[in-house]
Amino acid sequence: MNEWMNNPQLKNLDPIKMELIHRAAEQTQGKSGRDMAPIMMALITTANKKGIRFTSEEIGLILDILKEGKSKEEQAQIDRTIQMVQGLIKKNT
Repeated sequence: MNEWMNNPQLKNLDPIKMELIHRAAEQTQGKSGRDMAPIMMALITTANKKGIRFTSEEIGLILDILKEGKSKEEQAQIDRTIQMVQGLIKKNT
């Protein structure tokens, strides 16, 4: 799972965002897609409290990290979970 840290897209990423992504990756390791919703909400909430907003590209990268090593079924479950989380975020903004 640590191979994601070598992704060239992370080279110029804000160190605070990198730390948040790293924590989320650690917390989601071995978890199912359904169990990731609270972790993603916590990541977003923590970022928002610090005034940090992730770009759509950064969110895509986070999703790729979360899906790494998961079955196709789990990846689809992660996608559904993320859609749910995004719906909740839109409601709260």
